[in-house]
Formats: sequence, C-alpha cells, structure tokens
Amino acid sequence: MFRRRPFVRPFRRAVMPAIPPALMRANELLASGNYPAAAEAYEQLARGAQTRGLPHDAQLFLQAGRCRILAGQIPAGMTDLKQGLAILAARGRWPRLLNAARRAAADLNARGLTAEAAEIEAWLKQTLPAGFAESPAVAAPARPRLLPTACPACGAPLHADEVEWSDEFTAECPYCGGAVRAE
Repeated sequence: MFRRRPFVRPFRRAVMPAIPPALMRANELLASGNYPAAAEAYEQLARGAQTRGLPHDAQLFLQAGRCRILAGQIPAGMTDLKQGLAILAARGRWPRLLNAARRAAADLNARGLTAEAAEIEAWLKQTLPAGFAESPAVAAPARPRLLPTACPACGAPLHADEVEWSDEFTAECPYCGGAVRAE
C-alpha cells in the first residue's frame, strides 16, 4: 500500500548579514592588541560609511577614537571620538549620544586623562537639548542583560548600552547589523 510522506518544511538558515572583510580585519586587529592599525582600519571604514551615507559611521568613529586612545594617540583619538559623538547629535540620537559620551568619559578617566574626560562631559552638556531628560531606555535596565563580549558574526566588541535592542533578549550589532541574543 502506498503511503504519503508527511510534508516537512525545508530547513531555512538564519540570514546572516554580509560582513565586510575590512570590518573583520579591524576587529581582529583590535582583539590582537594592535591598536594603531585597528584605529586606522576603523577610521577608513568610518569615512567610507560616511561617504556612502551608512548608519554605522558614528559607531566606527567612536571605535577608531577608542583605539587611538589605547595606542597613546590622544589628540587624534579625541578628534575621532568627537566626530562620532557629533554625528549622533546631528541625527538626534540623544539616548545613544548620552551613553556613548558617558562611556568615552569613563574610559578617559580610567586612563588618567581627566582633562579630556571633562572636555567630553562639557561638550555633552552644551550639546544635549535643554528639555532632554534621561529616558528609561537610557537608564540602567531593571535586570541587566548580558551580551557576548563580541558579535558572533563580525567579531566586534559589544556593550549592552551601545546596541539597539529589538526586544528584551535580542540586540543589533552596531557594526554589522547582525542579531545578537542576550543571555
């Protein structure tokens, strides 16, 4: 007797974003501690993203600034940090700007660069709109979400306060746009 096989849906893979090799290389340089080369790579990516009008340019400038600071190139690092923050301000991304500026100031203070940290904080105070109040999205969440330290797709470093959250457990990588699940 002839029996029909039950209908089984074909296995579908999750769509992974196409990761530019230059971004992968920049992330590898950062992970290996080659901060000057990583800074240069991130800055080139940021300028390319800015030219093409891609939304990741601000994050790439911020990362280039962090790498330059780690490499001891303080003036160039401050320039990159300010450029990334200015892009966020120009786009009206106030909560993200606040988080990024606070992280930059905390990193600078941790490295003993108090004058540079004060410069970032002063710039932030004059840049934020007068009526801007810290929203619940900016404040620390009631239950902190733990992300992997690096994006599984592109290898970029992740921080819970610098990502866009799609839902309670899924964040978007600010570099490649890939979905990252929180623990």
